Amino acid sequence: MKRTAQTYLKNWKQKPDRKPLIIRGARQVGKTWLMKEFARLEYKRCAYINFESSPHLTNLFTTDFNINRILTAISIETGFLPDEQDTLIVFDEIQEAKGGLTALKYFYENTPEYHIMAAGSLLGVTLANKTSFPVGKVNFLDLHPLTFVEFLEALGEQSLVQLLQKPDWPTIALFKTKFIDRLKQYYFVGGMPEAVLTFINAFNPKKIREVQEDLLNAYEQDFGKHAPQGIVPRIRMLWHSVPSQLAKENRKFIYGLIRQGARAKEYEEAINWLADCGLLHRVYRVNRPGIPLKGYIDLKSFKLYLLDIGLLGAMAGLEAKTLLYGNQLFSEFKGALTEQFVLQQLLHQEANSINYWSAKNARAEVDFLVQWQEQIIPVEVKAEENLRSKSLRVYREKFNPVTTLRISMADYRAEPALINLPLYAVNRLTHTLNAG
Repeated sequence: MKRTAQTYLKNWKQKPDRKPLIIRGARQVGKTWLMKEFARLEYKRCAYINFESSPHLTNLFTTDFNINRILTAISIETGFLPDEQDTLIVFDEIQEAKGGLTALKYFYENTPEYHIMAAGSLLGVTLANKTSFPVGKVNFLDLHPLTFVEFLEALGEQSLVQLLQKPDWPTIALFKTKFIDRLKQYYFVGGMPEAVLTFINAFNPKKIREVQEDLLNAYEQDFGKHAPQGIVPRIRMLWHSVPSQLAKENRKFIYGLIRQGARAKEYEEAINWLADCGLLHRVYRVNRPGIPLKGYIDLKSFKLYLLDIGLLGAMAGLEAKTLLYGNQLFSEFKGALTEQFVLQQLLHQEANSINYWSAKNARAEVDFLVQWQEQIIPVEVKAEENLRSKSLRVYREKFNPVTTLRISMADYRAEPALINLPLYAVNRLTHTLNAG
C-alpha cells in the first residue's frame, strides 16, 4: 500500500528544525505499518520499541530522562546502537510507558539530531488528559483510513489516479463508469487497511464484512478496557446510536435518539472520549461564515460521523448487494453514506476547519463549510445528479460567497461562483480552488 502520509514524513525527515513526531489515529488505521514502512524506505535501520509487547521497558523513563542511558537501553533491546542520521527510532504504544511522552521533549531539547516517531492506541485520549504535555516540542500527524485515491492506488489503478491528478476533465468523463464502479466498492470496503487487503486478495463480501465486524468488536472491547468505568455504558449507547443519527433527514445530533430523556451533560464525556480515540468525528454548526470559523461555532449543535464509511455500512447492517449493484447506493441511507464519504476525503485536504451551516429556522442547511486560506467555502453534497439545491441558493443570497462548491455525481463544470466537482474527484477540492 502507498499512503499519502509518506510524503509528509519525507518532508518531516528533511526539516532542519525537525521535532519528534507523534502519529495520532484510531486503532488499526495503519500507524505501525506506516512507521515501519517509512523506516524501510528511508533509513538503514529501525530501532523499534513496542511498550505493550515489551512490558519490561515500560519503566524506561521513570528513573530520569538521561538520553545516553535511554539510548543504551534501546541498543540492548534492539541489538544495535541507534545512529543519529541513519536510524529511525520508533516508540510504539508509547502511552504504556510512564513518562514516555515527556521523554520526547528531552530528545528534542538535548539531542535533536535523532529521528524519532511515536504512536499508540488510544493515544488521543492520553494526550487529551495529559495537561502537562510540553507544547511546541513535538510534531503531529493525524492518520485516517485510506482515502478513495489511496484505495485506487492499492488496487493498482494508477492510470485512474493519474487522470485525477492532471486533471483531464473531458477524459475523466469518458471513464466515469469505471470511477463509479470503484466508488461503489469503496463505499462497501471503506478505507481500513485490513478490509482493503482482504478485498485485494479476493473480492469476497462476506469476508470483508467479517473483518469490519471484528474491528467494531475490538473497538467495543476497548471501551471496557480503557474508558472510565462510569461512562462505559453511555459510550456503548452513544456508539450504537450513530447510524440512526445519520439516517435522519436532518443529521444534527439528537440526544433523545440514544434513549428517551437523555441530556447533553450525561453524554458529553462519552462523546469526547470517542472523538479523542479517533472513532468519531464531530462537525459543529456555525452561526455565520466568519474567519476563523472556530470563532462562530455553536457548541450545542453538531453532527457525528464515524471514522470509516465501510464500518458505518457494517454498523448499519447494509447488505453488499445494496451498495455494490445498481445506482441507488448514493441515495441509500438518506445520503448519509455520501456525506460520510465526503467528510473522510475532506479530512485529508488542506482545510483549516470543517463545519456546517444551517439557518435558524432549519429550512436551509449547507452540508460543510471549509475554511481554506482566507476564504470560507460552502460545500453542498448531492448524492445523485440532481443539481437543484435550495439550501445552497439561500446561503448564496444571504452571504454572497466568492466561490461555492457542489459535489455530486454530475460531471465537472465551472460556472460563475459555482463549481460542480464529481463525487469521485473530491481529492481535487483544494487544487480546484487554487486553479480558480
